[in-house]
Amino acid sequence: REFVCVTSTMSTSPLQKTREWKPLEQRKCTDIPWLLLFILFNVGMLCICGFAIATGAASRLISGYDSYGNTCGQKNAKIPGIELSGRDHASRKCVRMSGNTIKSVALCVSKCPDTELKTYEDLRNFSAVYGSDLCSYDVQPDTYSTHSNRATKCPTLPVHPSASLPVFHRCMPVDISCYARFAEAFITFVSDNSVVHRVIAGVMTSKEIIMGLCLLALGSAVFVAGGTGILWWLYVDHSKSVNATLPALELEVAKDNQKALLIYAIAATVFTVILLLLLFFMRKRVALTVALFHVASKVFTHLPLLALQPFWTFLTLMLFWVYWITVLLFLGSAGSPVQNNQTGLVEFRMDGPLQYMVWYHAVGLIWISEFILACQQMTVAGAVVTYYFTRDKSQMPFTPIVSSVLRLMRYHLGTVVKGAFIITLVEIPRLILTYIHSQLKGRENACARCMLKACICCLWCLEKCLTYLNTNAYTATAINSTNFCTSARDAFFILVENALRVAAINSVGDFVLFLGKVLIVSCTAFAGILSLNYQREYTVWVLPLIIVCVFSFLVAHCFLSIFEIVVDVLFLCFAIDTKYNDGSPGREYYMDKALMDVKTSNLCNTASITREQDICRHYRYAR
Repeated sequence: REFVCVTSTMSTSPLQKTREWKPLEQRKCTDIPWLLLFILFNVGMLCICGFAIATGAASRLISGYDSYGNTCGQKNAKIPGIELSGRDHASRKCVRMSGNTIKSVALCVSKCPDTELKTYEDLRNFSAVYGSDLCSYDVQPDTYSTHSNRATKCPTLPVHPSASLPVFHRCMPVDISCYARFAEAFITFVSDNSVVHRVIAGVMTSKEIIMGLCLLALGSAVFVAGGTGILWWLYVDHSKSVNATLPALELEVAKDNQKALLIYAIAATVFTVILLLLLFFMRKRVALTVALFHVASKVFTHLPLLALQPFWTFLTLMLFWVYWITVLLFLGSAGSPVQNNQTGLVEFRMDGPLQYMVWYHAVGLIWISEFILACQQMTVAGAVVTYYFTRDKSQMPFTPIVSSVLRLMRYHLGTVVKGAFIITLVEIPRLILTYIHSQLKGRENACARCMLKACICCLWCLEKCLTYLNTNAYTATAINSTNFCTSARDAFFILVENALRVAAINSVGDFVLFLGKVLIVSCTAFAGILSLNYQREYTVWVLPLIIVCVFSFLVAHCFLSIFEIVVDVLFLCFAIDTKYNDGSPGREYYMDKALMDVKTSNLCNTASITREQDICRHYRYAR
C-alpha cells in the first residue's frame, strides 16, 4: 500500500509531468555558427603564418641573420642607410655571436670555430684558413691585432669551441661551463656570483637524481608525520657532520644544506600539525567525500583510458604552442629593418598591420588553448555520462573514450568553441590588467594599485566560476545534446537546487585533492633529500629539490584534475538522476549501488520535505 501511495503521489507532481532529460537517447549538432566562426578564425591564423613565410621571415629565422640585416646562406639586397648590408653570404651559412652577452653582434660565418682561439693572431689564422671572419665585416683580418676598435668589433677572448645546430645553423658552445656563465647574466636576485656557481654546479652534479625523482613523482605518496620526523633526524645528523676543518667551499655548502634542512623540517612540522587538525574537525565531511571518490575510482576501473587524457592534452598543447611560438618568431623577423641609433645595429620592428597580426595571434593562443582544454573536459564528461546512464555495463561501447571523442567531433565542437570563447573574453582583460599593473609597479598611487588588484582578482574569480559552470554545461550537453546556453542554464539550476551539496563536495573535495598533490610533492621531496644526503659530493640542495617538486606538482595536478572532472560529472549526473527518477517502474535510478547506499542513506537521515521522504520510502522498499 505504501508503495502504491507514494507512486501515485509522485506521478501527480506537476514538476514531474514531462521528462526533460533524455540521457543518450538523441544526438544532434549543437552551436554550428560558433564552429563556423572558429574555422574562419583559424583560417586567419593560417593566413598570418603564410604571410610571415611569404615575406621571407621564415628564411631569416631558420637560416639566421647578422646584426646588419643580411640573411646567412644567400645573397642579400642592399638596405638603404645601412653600410654593411647587401653582402653575399652564400658561403656563410652559420650565425655566431661575437661576444658572451645578449647584446653581442651577430655575424655570418662559414664555419664555427671547433678549437679554442686565445689570441687575435689565432683569429687571423682562422680567417685565413676557413675564410670566416670572426670580427666585424669592416675590420680586415690583417688588422685584428692593431685595430683601434678591436675590443668592440672583435669577439671576446678566448673564443670557446662551438658547433653548428643541424637545422637552425647557429654556433652553440660545446662546453657546458659557457652556458653557466651565460646564465649568470639573467640572474639579478643575488649579487654574489659564487652562489650562482654553487647552485648551477649542484644542478649539474645532481642531474641523474633529478631525473629519477621526476619519474618517481608519477605515482608516489608519503606519510607526512613519518617524513617530518626523518627530516628532523637528518637535520641533527647533518649538524654533527659539519666540521670546521673542512675546506672553505665545502664548509659553506654544508652550512647551506644544514639551513635548508632546518627550513624543510620546520615547514613539514607546521604542515603536519595543520593537516591533523583539519582532518580532525572535518572527519565527517571527509568520510562523505571519500565515499564519492570511491565511486569515481570505479569509473577509472571501467574506463582506464581516462588516465591517459592528460598525456594527449599535454601533447596537443605542446604541438600547438610550438607552432604558435614559431609563427610569432616569424612575425618578429618579418618587420621592417631599422638601424638602432645607439648601437648602429639593425633591428626588425613590427609596425602597421604587423602589430594587429601579433594581437590576433595572441588571441588565438588563448582561445585555441582553452578550446583544447574544453575538448578534454567534454571527452571526459561524455565517457563518464555513458558509464553512468548505461544500466547494463556490459552493453557499453568497447572504448567509451573513443566513442566520446567521435561524438564530440561529430556533434559538439561548436559547444566547446563557445565555452572556450567565453573563458577567453574574461582571460584577455585579466591578462591586460596584469600587464598594466606590472608596467606601472612603483609609479601608480595606492588607490589605483588597489583598484587594479581588485579588478584582477574579480576577473580571476569570474574565470574560475565560468570554468566550473562550463564543465557542468559540457556534461549537460553530453547527456541531452543541447546547445551551450541551454546546457549551462539547466546545469546552473541543478547546481542551485543542490547548493549545499555542491559547497560541501567542492570544499572538502578540493581539499582532499590538494592533499593528494601535497603528498605526491612531499614524497618526491623526501626521496630527493634522502638521495642528496647520501651523495658523496657536496652540492646545493635548494634548486634540484625545487625542480623536482615543481615537476611532481605539475604531474599531480594534471592527473588529479581529471579525477576532479570525473567527480563533478558524477555529481551532476547523480543530481539529475535523483531529481527526475524516483525508483518506480519506468523511472528506475541509474546510479550504482555504492552511490545509492552513501547518498540516499544520508538523504533519508536528513530528509525534511515530503518529496525526499517519499524517495527514501521508495529506496527502503526496494532494499
